[in-house]
Amino acid sequence: MQWTKQNERTVYENRWFSVNLADVGLPDGRHLDHFLIRLRPVAVATVVNRANEVLLLWRHRFITDSWGWELAAGVVEDGEDIAVAAARELEEETGWRPGPLHHLMSVEPANGLTDARHHIYWSQEGRYVGHPVDDFESDRREWVPLKLVPDMVARGEVPAANMAAALLLLHHLRLGHDTAR
Repeated sequence: MQWTKQNERTVYENRWFSVNLADVGLPDGRHLDHFLIRLRPVAVATVVNRANEVLLLWRHRFITDSWGWELAAGVVEDGEDIAVAAARELEEETGWRPGPLHHLMSVEPANGLTDARHHIYWSQEGRYVGHPVDDFESDRREWVPLKLVPDMVARGEVPAANMAAALLLLHHLRLGHDTAR
């Protein structure tokens, strides 16, 4: 069953997002009002070093009043290349400049509510360039062994679904089924 958007109008907007109201036609002919959030693309990045440790941020999210491990992330500015934005966010939030970035995955974290697409990158090398400019975004930054990721996700220590998916995929790519490495 496919829903069809009849029209859409903006209810609120700022430089990061807009809240819109759509008139949606259902297959049986009924209509419903559906709110949606239109967001800029989000760029995400991390580094996995030779010891198979991943660079993570431990941060608090006031909206859900929860703590958890995350990757560096932020919105892509107008005209900015997504990979360039991912590298910029990583450096601003961690103080580490990544080497060549590899696209890991793109996900839609809440496609029933928003059109946000999160583009996740990773690098096999990085260079520490100094204290992070945006150190206010996390309590600490740490190199965490990839082999710990599945248990961290299971314990709820990586609450954001996009971050959990990316970390589990990195775990699979780097370690496969052998978590002793």
